[in-house]
Amino acid sequence: MTKTAATRDGYGEALLELASNPKVVVLEADLGKSTKSLHFRKAHPERTVSCGIGEQNMLLVGAGLAASGYIPFASTFAIFTERAFEQMRNGVARPNLAVHVCGSHGGTHTGTDGSSAQSIEDLAIYRTLPNVIVMHPSDVVSTKELTLQLANSGSPSYMRTARNKTPVLYEGREDDIKIGKGIVLKEGHDVAIVACGVMVSEALKASEALATEGIQASVVDMHTLKPLDGGLLDQLVASCGAIVTAEDHSVIGGLGGAVAEHLTANIFAPLERVGVQDRFGESGQSDEMLEVMQISAPYIAEAAKRAIARKEK
Repeated sequence: MTKTAATRDGYGEALLELASNPKVVVLEADLGKSTKSLHFRKAHPERTVSCGIGEQNMLLVGAGLAASGYIPFASTFAIFTERAFEQMRNGVARPNLAVHVCGSHGGTHTGTDGSSAQSIEDLAIYRTLPNVIVMHPSDVVSTKELTLQLANSGSPSYMRTARNKTPVLYEGREDDIKIGKGIVLKEGHDVAIVACGVMVSEALKASEALATEGIQASVVDMHTLKPLDGGLLDQLVASCGAIVTAEDHSVIGGLGGAVAEHLTANIFAPLERVGVQDRFGESGQSDEMLEVMQISAPYIAEAAKRAIARKEK
């Protein structure tokens, strides 16, 4: 049976491990239990700052701490990070202060919380900011490893994590995980499926279904949307000739948008984007939402066939 875990747990585990560095501090906005920063708080209350329900204040407290030589990690729900965009822009990104923001419960996979709590635009929003690393890891192991690496990055960052459990893909493969470098999980020559977050496991399912039809698909975990691994994308275009992106995020401005921008400026290939179309989500179970949004494995497989058909014209 496939082992599963929530990516938010990887974030919490990483904070505990980073506690050996006295410069690491954690900021909370009354959601430590949900984001899993509570483990750090319990172990190191003297290095944890409760900012209450005040994300704007939390980001600027983080900026002040970063300017004073500390390494702040600030977390809340992804949807609530959006209310602090101005502070992230002017207080963190513009002076290039290494504040690390984690937005949990992003995407429609969050499920029953409904559309008001489902951030489908967070990755696009933060990708527009200069200096900011933007990531959406796919499993608990990569989330932990990427969080550990952020502490030494020297750059501000935004990472999306999830509440619901997803398959563990990288146990024992920590050395494969690097900020800014996509990971090839499966190699094929007909089409490349480039995914992030929960959609990586869906992409692997899609590749298995395609294989039964004689279609060999590469599957790539593009956990870092910014800086995007353009070199890997160029290799995929050369080897496969067609690309599909898959994300639990708006097709506007997220992973699909980032890949489209790269392809049009470098080596062109047919691209099909699987993601939330120009709409909001709704309330439902996590797996139901993937179906409602038409982003589950069967939809990825159909997009792969469309991309291949366009390649052959």
